[in-house]
Amino acid sequence: MSSIFFPPLIQQISNEMGANAGVKLSVLRLDLMHPQINGNKWFKLKYNLVEAKEKNLSTILTFGGAYSNHIYATAAAGNLFGFRTIGLIRGEENIPLNPTLQFAVAQGMELVYIDRQTYKQRHTEELQNHLKQRFGEVFIIPEGGCNLNGMRGCIEILQTVQGFNTICLACGTGTTLAGMALSLNQEQKVIGFPVLKGGDFLKEDINNLLTNYLASNLPTPVNSPAHWQLISDYHFGGYAKVTNKLKLFCQDFQQQYDIPLDHVYTGKMFYGVMDLIAKGFFKSESLLLIHTGGLQGNCE
Repeated sequence: MSSIFFPPLIQQISNEMGANAGVKLSVLRLDLMHPQINGNKWFKLKYNLVEAKEKNLSTILTFGGAYSNHIYATAAAGNLFGFRTIGLIRGEENIPLNPTLQFAVAQGMELVYIDRQTYKQRHTEELQNHLKQRFGEVFIIPEGGCNLNGMRGCIEILQTVQGFNTICLACGTGTTLAGMALSLNQEQKVIGFPVLKGGDFLKEDINNLLTNYLASNLPTPVNSPAHWQLISDYHFGGYAKVTNKLKLFCQDFQQQYDIPLDHVYTGKMFYGVMDLIAKGFFKSESLLLIHTGGLQGNCE
């Protein structure tokens, strides 16, 4: 299943400010792994699709907002691997569809819109039973691929990467950070930059993911997670909120380093890292910044 994906490359950044602080900067380009199912989304989908196939379930049902990278990637993966896909979209339908949802429909995904109050019940057994009654035997993947299968895939992101003591990434659900924490040794650390306002609530979610994964029978290369932390000061107003300052930063970064950044996730993390270097937060460290894809979001 993984043979159609390019192995992620590591791109070094020559940055005077970082060099003066003794900080070595590199980017793990997960965005280049596949034209449609890239970034961390493939890793979170991988073992969910394997389990669905093992259970002989041909329909994937999942959840997301109208601009969801997860919806985009799930639709593409379903088309590629022969699954019917259903996307439960938070909120009302808006015509014409935005580029993310246009793409999902073009990939064969059936879109079903549900009101925000019902959407909040997406984790409940009652709603999931109702969905199975309505759509038949479906394999349900949580929003953002946030489950133990998703974590298992994210453990593999850094399996061929060595030589870095600090990993930085943007956080939506915390699944990727949790998986990475279970792939690092105790001398390393991972720093998450929540893209949601008030993102410190993710601490509890991440701790729960780690506890549940370690209590499961799923494979893990370590017995306890590496040190991790959240820095919640770079959300730019909240999820999918974008300011001119952020847009200009992303434009300048692409011009300088030939690395495109998305405005919803990766751009905010890169801005945060550069700002923290300027403030002296990082000193004499080797940083690996995770490019988690989602570039189609810049077209919205």
